[in-house]
Amino acid sequence: MFAVVRTGGKQYRVAAGDKIAVEKLAGEAGDTITLGDILLAGEGDDLADVAKVTVSAEIIAQAKSEKVVVFKKRRRHNYRRKNGHRQQMTLLRITAVGAEEKKAPAKKAAAKKTKTEDAPAAASAE
Repeated sequence: MFAVVRTGGKQYRVAAGDKIAVEKLAGEAGDTITLGDILLAGEGDDLADVAKVTVSAEIIAQAKSEKVVVFKKRRRHNYRRKNGHRQQMTLLRITAVGAEEKKAPAKKAAAKKTKTEDAPAAASAE
């Protein structure tokens, strides 16, 4: 299964096992994160419902990209300025692309039942 995710203002087509370099994300090497902004998902020619798909990734390393040299010059004015920049980036390994399992809403429903059972007992005690 593949997915198209957006992170850092760019879009990436990912599948399980892929390695990608994205704009810096919070976390340390070994942490697992979930990429939330999924634009498209599917398998082969079939497209899946994006709301039911999750993409999880493991952070391999926090690194810097290649150096970009900024050189300014105005001819015949003896004006030269040289500057450089290295963008921070995060290396990710995509661990899973697939449908999410919804177990959390069941816990919330159980919590609501216990609160409603306690309320009539408190009212009868008064």
